[in-house]
Amino acid sequence: MNAVATPEPAAVEIVALTKRYAPGTPAAVDQIDLRIASGSYCCLLGPSGCGKSTTLRMIAGHESVTSGDILLDNRNITDLPAAARGTAMMFQSFALFPHLSATDNVAFSLKMKGVGKAERHKRANDLLERVAMGHLANRKPGELSGGQQQRVALARALITEPRVLLLDEPLSALDPFLRIQMRAELRRWQKELGLTFVHVTHSQEEAMALADTMVVMNHGVIEQVGSPHAVYNHPASEFVARFMGGHNVFDTPAGPIAVRNDRMRIAAASEGDAAGTALAATVTDVEYQGTYVLLGLALEGAAAGRQNVSVLLGEAAFLARPYAHGEAVRLSWAEADARVLGPGVKPPGERASAPANAGARQRDDTAALAMTL
Repeated sequence: MNAVATPEPAAVEIVALTKRYAPGTPAAVDQIDLRIASGSYCCLLGPSGCGKSTTLRMIAGHESVTSGDILLDNRNITDLPAAARGTAMMFQSFALFPHLSATDNVAFSLKMKGVGKAERHKRANDLLERVAMGHLANRKPGELSGGQQQRVALARALITEPRVLLLDEPLSALDPFLRIQMRAELRRWQKELGLTFVHVTHSQEEAMALADTMVVMNHGVIEQVGSPHAVYNHPASEFVARFMGGHNVFDTPAGPIAVRNDRMRIAAASEGDAAGTALAATVTDVEYQGTYVLLGLALEGAAAGRQNVSVLLGEAAFLARPYAHGEAVRLSWAEADARVLGPGVKPPGERASAPANAGARQRDDTAALAMTL
């Protein structure tokens, strides 16, 4: 990338942030607190409807806030219009104007601010060079690939000189191969630019590949915050363990536990634990995945929702001792590989709601949305 100046990154803090679309309805985002370190890559992760995109839009100023506060480097920006916050948004659809060239798309916000054509085109083309798109500056979006359009969208966001870049599902419109390539580019851009990135995704793989910090959301609240390694290896709740994937959940006298499926021990039923601590199961599926083989199994006598488990074996281990559909086996694990799970978050109708103004100023949901030029 060319040496184009970028502003200093900013820490983001949200305090008791709440969004309720109508009085008396469950909150889409419910009293969440979060601090995102300056210059870090943070992924908001969760299923559809968990509140992650609503949270991002409130940070951007594209969604009104019911109550709570948003701060950038301890400066309260909650009431500021989007254009004055020091943030910029990259949208899922890229939102490029189809009739404008790459240069004019990138320069559009400067045009709206009255910057002269020569100056705005110079700044736009400098940024296109920075994202390896200088040679295609005159092309329109329809003449560009999905990855090239994403680079133009990034340059357009950067021209506003944001301290925080907000990305709403930026890779979901791309095919799987390009998605892997572009997530590597996003990580490289974040490192080279040094900006704070806040990235919304429903993809566990994407979040683990990109994030310094993962924020797992469910039912409008935060279930867990941590590094990808910490969240994957130490899930805080059954929801996190199941949503992240690669875990089995078992009931024990001490409460539910999670065990990674690649840490499971499997043996033929005749080779089971003599002490009786192993669980009886039947192989229901054998899925070859190249380096690994994924076994699906049904536990005998398990409670509803606990019957289906999996075991991930290395290819060499499976070839040395194959397992077949319908085979009776015994499952066990090392105590050190079991993670005790917390209670997790209740759905909105099952949990007590804090007062709408608890710890924050009450806001009018009917306020007009602030939009970035």
